[in-house]
Amino acid sequence: MSPGFALFDTAIGRCGIAWSEFGIIAVQLPEATAAKTRARLQKRVPDALEGVAPAAVRLAIERIVAHLRGQPSDLSEIALDMDAVGQFERRVYAVARTVPPGSSITYGEVAARLGEPGAARAVGQALAHNPLPIVVPCHRVLGAHGKTGGFSANGGVTTKMRLLTIEGGPQSGEPSLFDRLPAMARPRARA
Repeated sequence: MSPGFALFDTAIGRCGIAWSEFGIIAVQLPEATAAKTRARLQKRVPDALEGVAPAAVRLAIERIVAHLRGQPSDLSEIALDMDAVGQFERRVYAVARTVPPGSSITYGEVAARLGEPGAARAVGQALAHNPLPIVVPCHRVLGAHGKTGGFSANGGVTTKMRLLTIEGGPQSGEPSLFDRLPAMARPRARA
């Protein structure tokens, strides 16, 4: 069976998902346009054909859509096909998947959980190449001392903070990070 892919609408814009017979291969966060989202996903999974998602993938899409709408869903049960992912990266992604919505962990804490306390930079590099954002919640991994760290999706750290805000929301009625940004700098949902 050839890999497949589909685009789908979410509260943050049009996302993409690619699958094989063994599970989800890739998730693409929104780019500036649906065409760019499609192109980025096809570059990542060049042999995937656009089509109708099978039932298990449709369920994964429903969970991702609900999650991005602010209704945290258990994404840890979504089957992943990480055949093309290295062993170290798989270990990093497994740790990231244990961090619940509304929580965060540092790169150093991930490294420590792996039994490699000096590997914080390697953890950051693995997360920068995460082919499964949201399902492998790399946005929940932050730098030391409250620093956001990087984020390789369109919008960079602003997108990372938006995802964290969706999951945890502002505390104590205070405005979120996005309420404090000038209107031109606020992230927008993209079609």
